[in-house]
Amino acid sequence: MKATIKAFTFAALTALSMTQAQAAIELKLAHAAPDSDTQQVAAERFAELVKERTGGEVEVKIFGNSVLGGDQQMIAGVRSGTIDIEMSGNPNFAGLVPELGAFDLPYIFGDREQAYRVLDGEVGQNALGLVENVGMKGLAFWEVGFRAMTNSKHPIRTPDDVKGLVMRTNSNKSLIEAFSLLGANPVPMPIGELYTALETRTVDAQDHPIGIVWSAKFHEVQKYLSLTNQAYTSLIMVMNKERFDDLAPEYQQAVLSAAREAGQYQRELNVEQEKEIIAQLRAGGMEIEENVDTAAFQAVIKPTWDTYIEANGREWIDAITAAAQ
Repeated sequence: MKATIKAFTFAALTALSMTQAQAAIELKLAHAAPDSDTQQVAAERFAELVKERTGGEVEVKIFGNSVLGGDQQMIAGVRSGTIDIEMSGNPNFAGLVPELGAFDLPYIFGDREQAYRVLDGEVGQNALGLVENVGMKGLAFWEVGFRAMTNSKHPIRTPDDVKGLVMRTNSNKSLIEAFSLLGANPVPMPIGELYTALETRTVDAQDHPIGIVWSAKFHEVQKYLSLTNQAYTSLIMVMNKERFDDLAPEYQQAVLSAAREAGQYQRELNVEQEKEIIAQLRAGGMEIEENVDTAAFQAVIKPTWDTYIEANGREWIDAITAAAQ
């Protein structure tokens, strides 16, 4: 009898344990950055915070390094529900939400403080809400950063130095137009394909923030880095809207607060690492050009603002520039 009771108790406890395990919610998070990037480090922090704030009931499983596809594929996955959460640079959302393109316009932000003030304030949060119209919940703005140009040909100091370069871009229309105005030959391409394209000289050049140049090892296949800082790119973390709405309110709040806190952490990591990365790139033989004629670049590519205004009006540009002050 005792053996039977013990067996029954063990079976009941096992069944309870399995039920509890099955009750836990698993969220699939995808991003395109390499495992060494701050995006991965902060994604791990996000997962820890979500688990902690939901008492272990919500767990985040991370798929980095483009293993679930490029940015457009991941965004489509979130919209369809095959991916729960993903984060991509703001330009990748501008095709779905054209208003977001205003945040990527060349030189619309003078420094990080301006960008943070806008993105974390009312203007940024209103913009984040626009993705709900295409089936996603905007969780937080993280950071890709100010974009620098690398290439295999020569230092870039003036707009003339860009002429003739085959330049990889993302899918953002303003950035493609900017490089066309500079005389480059822009080629939109997912970041997951970029290293090989640079290595084989299919493309000559690319532009990304310094942290991505380092983590994606573009310095191995590029000789010159120029601190052009022609555009600031935010990183948007989004979630499938239906999946978010299905969460209990306390779990929704846990996900939102964790996304914002991990985003702040990721920004801090980027700032801390940038100077160290530049020093390591220089020590490794990469030529770093800091003496860039940014005023000349700004003059050449300013017409991108006019193109945006013709298509979308001035509302978001005016709101951003006012909030940045």
